[in-house]
Amino acid sequence: MRVAPLLGAAIAALYVNSAWATVRISGDPGGQIGPYVQRYMSIRQSGEQVVIDGPCLSACTMVLGILPRNQVCVTPNAVLGFHAAWRPDNAGNKVTSLGGTQLLWDVYPKHVRKWISRKGGLSPRMIMLRGRDLASMYAPCR
Repeated sequence: MRVAPLLGAAIAALYVNSAWATVRISGDPGGQIGPYVQRYMSIRQSGEQVVIDGPCLSACTMVLGILPRNQVCVTPNAVLGFHAAWRPDNAGNKVTSLGGTQLLWDVYPKHVRKWISRKGGLSPRMIMLRGRDLASMYAPCR
């Protein structure tokens, strides 16, 4: 039995598995909270690494609280946008959802809540976490 072909196959399998084990966020505008909770809980359980490599806005930012810190990394392109949760009223206007906003707040880790508080808190206005501030909180992707 030749070892070289087996070793090559094993290395290829490891490469495929490691590529599969990465989720890249590069342009997520957010949306309803529920699907994000479900998706991130599934990723948390799978152990997949999440690479934030672009905009991650609104409900997308829950990744920071649902996944452990060591399961998330950021690139220089990463930008996280936070705002209060909202729902449409009967006329289709945006109305702040106090319950949804509280849920977001409760999900975010303490260091992210501190940063949000320093920026004025969760409101209808989007605040952006990027650059040096973000790099001080999360590991760079390798």
